[in-house]
Amino acid sequence: MSSTLVWTSVLVYVVVALGVAWRSRERVPGGATDMAHYFLGGRRMGGLVSALSYSATTYSAFMMVGLAGLTYAGGVGALGFEIVYFAGVSLVAIFGPRFWAVGKAFGFVTPSEMLGHRYANRGVAVATALVSSLFLIPYAAVQLAGVGYLLSGMTDGAIGFTTGVAVATVLALVFTFIAGIRSVMWTDALQALLMIVASTAVALLVVASLGGFETLFATLADEHPEALTVPGSGLFTPVTFLGLTIPWFFFSLSNPQVSQRLFMPASLQAMRRMLLGFLCFGLVYTAVSVLWGFSALIAFPELENSDLATPTLLASAHVPPLLGVLVMVGILAAAVSTIDSIMLTLSSMLSRDVYAVARQGSDERRQLWVGKAVLPLIALLALAFAELRLDLIAVLSVAASTGLVVTVPALIGAFFWRGGSAAGALASILGGGVLVVALYITGAKPLGWPPGIWALPVACVLFVGISLITSSPRRNAEAFIAAAERGLPWRR
Repeated sequence: MSSTLVWTSVLVYVVVALGVAWRSRERVPGGATDMAHYFLGGRRMGGLVSALSYSATTYSAFMMVGLAGLTYAGGVGALGFEIVYFAGVSLVAIFGPRFWAVGKAFGFVTPSEMLGHRYANRGVAVATALVSSLFLIPYAAVQLAGVGYLLSGMTDGAIGFTTGVAVATVLALVFTFIAGIRSVMWTDALQALLMIVASTAVALLVVASLGGFETLFATLADEHPEALTVPGSGLFTPVTFLGLTIPWFFFSLSNPQVSQRLFMPASLQAMRRMLLGFLCFGLVYTAVSVLWGFSALIAFPELENSDLATPTLLASAHVPPLLGVLVMVGILAAAVSTIDSIMLTLSSMLSRDVYAVARQGSDERRQLWVGKAVLPLIALLALAFAELRLDLIAVLSVAASTGLVVTVPALIGAFFWRGGSAAGALASILGGGVLVVALYITGAKPLGWPPGIWALPVACVLFVGISLITSSPRRNAEAFIAAAERGLPWRR
């Protein structure tokens, strides 16, 4: 595909998205001058925009590049893997109203600040923020790598991998600086619509060019029968499948760039619309991504790198060039929407929960300044990590979620166990994080199990075991849980 056509389409997207981002700035009276306005949109986000933004943030380059590549490499097991994540979104129905209620009651800006308050220990907030940074920066890098593979693959190398990564990094920085989360959410809404409409339309076109659904699956059954077996071909075994899906099930809780969104809706009704809209979006986008992977497997069965499945398909004769660049822009938009959300969340955690603890007495304006100042640093770290060009985007995404899942016991305990202690939370977050890092660095698999199986049970044992022999202020737990319960719709 012509690099001129690709650059032109990217330029048009940038101009439109910048217009939307700048327009969102005008919706903030006096500008975003405090932490809640800049990072949470003043807690006044509506249901439709929240649903589209939540979808764009969650369904990133991982889907159309990563999940399609995973389907290409592992067959139908990739669909099962993503369905497990989809089932995990049910956790939002349980924890979403509680997050929203305590956020309103105590003015929380970050999930780590919430944990520090619940366990009456600022060290818990600092540990959560640092562990989140450790694992989310590689996850942001995965999105950047997705853009690099996309632009390079579609132009047959005319646009380099590094150039694609740099473009995504600059766009994410610009969107975050314009008006904080408001510009991110409004551009996310635009990007989500582009993602779902373009990818669905072109997926149906590709399937038609391959003979229709009946021919597609008949060809798969004839030429690639292993791709239709459970748990899937090559890549998947039952143990591997569990190692990938356990962290993925808890994604909506463990990933702070997602759980922070639960503080933002204007009301519980807006949160309900956000969740329902996200579920509808996710069901369609999952089916489309898996179809892309199967279509690429039939059309180009000899690809050396499965993450090139979507770019190769888009640049092929199966997709008209104009429609191909439209989908390409949708995938670029998906990646940017996730990157800028991660950058904002990490900068809010580092300023609110690390800097504010180190410099006690700092006011919100100073914290906001620090949050903005660290945004370029986070972007550069993600860019450097993306340049490593590590293999299989989907697997790397799960590796990041494996590290973040160690925060889940402390999160669940915060709302449901008054006996959970600060020492237990610290032990599970730090101890579990160290274990995950050690397993990935050494490549060790005790009992033949990958880190994705070990992380959550070890964190649970540490949290419960240490909490049983230590204590935290009971009054704090009672007040926190009471505030969470008062916010539930059936209690109101």
